[in-house]
Amino acid sequence: MTERGTASATWDRPARSAPAPTQVDALQLGKALRHARKQAGLTLDAVHDAIGLAPSQLSGFETGKREARFSQLQQLAALYGVSLEQLTGTEPPSRRAELELRLERAMQSSTWQQKRLPTMRIGPRTPDDVLETMLALVDELDRVAEERVATPEEARRANTQLRAEMRARDNHFPEIEAAAARMLEKVGYQSGPLSQHLIAAIVERLGFTVHHVGDLPHSTRSVTDLKRRRIYLSRSSRIGHDPRSVLLQALGHHVLGHSVPADYGAFLRQRIETNYFAAALLMPERTAVEFLRAAKEERQLAVEDLRDAFAVSYETAAHRLTNLATVHLGIPLHFQKVHESGIIYKAYENDGVTFPSDHTGAIEGQPVCKRWTSREVFDVADKVNAFEQYTETPAGTFWCTAMTERSPSGEFSLSIGVPFAQAKWFRGRGTKERSISGCPDPSCCRTPPADLAEAWAGQAWPSARAHSHLLAALPPGAFPGVDETEVYSFLASRA
Repeated sequence: MTERGTASATWDRPARSAPAPTQVDALQLGKALRHARKQAGLTLDAVHDAIGLAPSQLSGFETGKREARFSQLQQLAALYGVSLEQLTGTEPPSRRAELELRLERAMQSSTWQQKRLPTMRIGPRTPDDVLETMLALVDELDRVAEERVATPEEARRANTQLRAEMRARDNHFPEIEAAAARMLEKVGYQSGPLSQHLIAAIVERLGFTVHHVGDLPHSTRSVTDLKRRRIYLSRSSRIGHDPRSVLLQALGHHVLGHSVPADYGAFLRQRIETNYFAAALLMPERTAVEFLRAAKEERQLAVEDLRDAFAVSYETAAHRLTNLATVHLGIPLHFQKVHESGIIYKAYENDGVTFPSDHTGAIEGQPVCKRWTSREVFDVADKVNAFEQYTETPAGTFWCTAMTERSPSGEFSLSIGVPFAQAKWFRGRGTKERSISGCPDPSCCRTPPADLAEAWAGQAWPSARAHSHLLAALPPGAFPGVDETEVYSFLASRA
C-alpha cells in the first residue's frame, strides 16, 4: 500500500488494552497464593515437605502458568491458614500484588504486543516505584488509544486542522501541481481531457502495470503490489468512484513519496494529496486556468462547463474549482457536499461563510441550514440543470449554484458558493431565487413554530434513524478499515 519509503512489517494501530477481568484468573490466583505463602512464612520447599507439591508445580501456580485443582487449593488454603474465598477473591491481596498484576496483564495485552514492546521480568526485588512508573506509561498508552478509538474525535480534529491549512493556502498546492505538470510533460499532454492513452503512458513511465480483478479486497479501492509493480483495480462498475481517479490516486502515493501513515492525520493528509494529484492530472492547471479565465472574461463561469470540458464528474470539477479560483481568478468561494438527510460530508471555505461546527471546529456530520442552496436543491424538480440561489446569512449574502448526484450511499448535493460581489462572474447570477437564513440561531429552522410546538409538544415519540457512522469508533490500522490479512492474502493469491 505504501508507494515509496520504508514499509513497516505491519500497519495495524493498537487496540485498547484489555480491561481487568471481573472474576478470578490464573494470574490473580497466583498472586494470592504467593502472598498467603509469604504471610505464613513458608518456602516452596516447606510447602513440598508439608503436602507433597513439587516446588516447580507450586511456582507454576504462583506465576499463573499452571492451573491448580480444587483439591490442591483446599490443601494450600488449610496450610496457609486462610479461607478458600481469600485465595479466589477478586481483590488483589496487597498493593504490591495489585501493581504486579496490572503490569503483567498489560504486558499480555494487544496494545503491548502490537507495539512490539519488550517485556520485563517482575521479581520480588523489583522496586515498587519501577512498577508504578511502568504502569504510568501503560495508562498513557491506554489514554491515547481510548482517545482515538472511543469516538471519531481524532478524525474530526485532523479534518479541522487540515481544513485550516487548506484555507490558509487557498486550497492550492503548488508542489503537487508541479509534480503533475512534470508527469504530463513527459507523456506529451497538450490540452483537453486526459485520454486513456496518456494515462496508460503515465502508468508505463512509472514502471507499473494495471490489473482489473473481480475479487479486490472489499475494504479497498485499489491494491498496489510493490514487489511486482502491479496496481490492482476492481472490474466492477458499481464501486462508486471514477476508475481513472482511483488509478491516478494509487500512482500519486508513489510520485509524492508517501510512506505508511503514522496516525489518522497523516492518513488523511495523504488522501487529500493523492486526490489533488489525480485532479491535477485530469484537469491540468495550465489548460484549466486558461479555460476558467476565458469564462470569467465572458462572465460565464459554471462548474458544469468545467466538468464537460475535461470529462470529469461534477464533484471533481467543483473540487478543482476550489484549487484554482482564488489563486488564479481572485475569487474566494466555498464548497459543500451534503447528504439528502441534510448532513455535511465534505466542505471547504475561504470566503467568510459560516458553516455549522462542533466544539472542535469540525463541520463534518453537522446539519446544514434548511434555507441554504445545498438543502433547497433537493426539492427542485429539474435534476438536469444547475440550481442557483441568493441566500442572506448573518455573515453576508452569498450566491450559490448546486446540483445533485446519486451514489450507493444516497443522494448528495454538490454546491459552490461565492460572496454577493463575486456572483457577477458566474452564469446563473440572474436567478430570482432568494432565501434568508438565520442559522446558527435555532429559531431559523431548528426550533418548531409556536403553533406546531403547542399542538404536539409531549405528544410525539419518534424512533430516530441514528447516523451510526458518526458515532462509530475509527477503524484501526494505519489505513483505517483495511484488513491487512485480507490484502496480503489477495497479493499472495496473485503471486
